[in-house]
Amino acid sequence: MWLKTSGLRFAIKIQLNLYSIGPDKLFFRKFALRNNIIMNINGKNAIVTGGGRGLGKAVAIALAHEGVNVAVTGRNEENLKNTVEEIKALGVNSAYVVFSIDDEAEVKAGIESLAGQLGGVDILVNNAGIGDFGSIEDMPSETWEQVIKTNLFGVYYAAKAVYPFLKENGEGDIVNVASTAGLKGGPNMSAYAASKAAVVSLSQSMMAEWRKQNIRVITLTPSTIASDMSIQGGLTDGNPDKVLQPEDFAEWVRDILKMNRRALIANGSIFSTNP
Repeated sequence: MWLKTSGLRFAIKIQLNLYSIGPDKLFFRKFALRNNIIMNINGKNAIVTGGGRGLGKAVAIALAHEGVNVAVTGRNEENLKNTVEEIKALGVNSAYVVFSIDDEAEVKAGIESLAGQLGGVDILVNNAGIGDFGSIEDMPSETWEQVIKTNLFGVYYAAKAVYPFLKENGEGDIVNVASTAGLKGGPNMSAYAASKAAVVSLSQSMMAEWRKQNIRVITLTPSTIASDMSIQGGLTDGNPDKVLQPEDFAEWVRDILKMNRRALIANGSIFSTNP
């Protein structure tokens, strides 16, 4: 992705340097901010679905480190409580709501509740999803349908619930997390691949409709990351020396959100270099 535009590659490189260790850290930060290469997202309000663990939690923590107030959603209340405690320890506001992402009424009520607790919404990270794998022949139709309901309709419900807040703000960001499986299916992943392919198309439609309102809709298609789902599903051993970690994905999301608002990453993929 970065090879297409040298200027963009340079901007991202400057951003990454902000978090390196060394005496030049402050200089790079001042240089980047002065030249409008990056934005300061301190004080923004974000909602991360599926934020109790894995990728969602990593993104929530990364944003909190930037001074973003972060709310998380999910189904496991204990995980959500722990994440909120970690976020608040970083000096920002946080909240959680337990709901099933495949229930539109619950999602709408939950998003409205979190917007009230945070004082608004500027960013939505649509991360919640499930992965059930098996052959088309063997997977029960009910399981196949539930994957579609969770992964596709969940993105739709959450984005639709957040949209009025972003429209009222006159700007905002929605990050929809799809997968490289949505770009190319494979054996024993028909439900998951189909759901993520649909998310890609849905997200692109959102972008086409909402960008004129200064709402950036970003479609991300990560390859296999060492999440609980990937490890438990046998997709990776999660080797931290070779396999993408949730923190890698979180840093990527953070840096995309900090880009000057004139720039939009419409689609992007991230891979392990040599898994």
